[in-house]
Amino acid sequence: MKLLLSAVLYTALAVGANAGSADYGALEELRVGDMKKLIFHSEPQPVSTQTFTDPQGNEYRLADWNGKYVLLNFWATWCAPCRKEMPALNALQQEFGGDTFEVVTLATGRNTLPGIRRFFEEEEITDLPILLDPKQMVSRDMAVLGLPITVILDPEGREIARMRGDADWFSDSARSIIAALLPQG
Repeated sequence: MKLLLSAVLYTALAVGANAGSADYGALEELRVGDMKKLIFHSEPQPVSTQTFTDPQGNEYRLADWNGKYVLLNFWATWCAPCRKEMPALNALQQEFGGDTFEVVTLATGRNTLPGIRRFFEEEEITDLPILLDPKQMVSRDMAVLGLPITVILDPEGREIARMRGDADWFSDSARSIIAALLPQG
């Protein structure tokens, strides 16, 4: 299976070497297991321009991450599936995070800061940001109905894919999809 996945990844990378083409069809073959729930849009979608904050009250917008691919995860401390996938999101950030990719986690709704910090400490979530959308302005703008919801943004800051529900974001399939999106070199 790993050999087949590697061959498919190589093919997807060769076909999709020009990431700016916005042709994500080559990634379809990489969607196995949990990643079958990841739906790539036929056309990029606009995202929210609402602000959200960090624990210090600094304001951010999704546009602050323009220039890189972003895996944006809407989650809450009270959401068991959200909590289950957070270690895999942390591992994905550890492997791919940098100049061209970042995992951004946005706690939406009622989440206490001590609860978030305690959860991050217990699960050893060391590489993900604590960002807050307490009034659900961003999540409402982006039609987040239920949690978790994960969206992938392209370097222009547009939504190119969406998944409803939790997933193993550190699976071979997830890592192959992210690797295929990122510029090679």
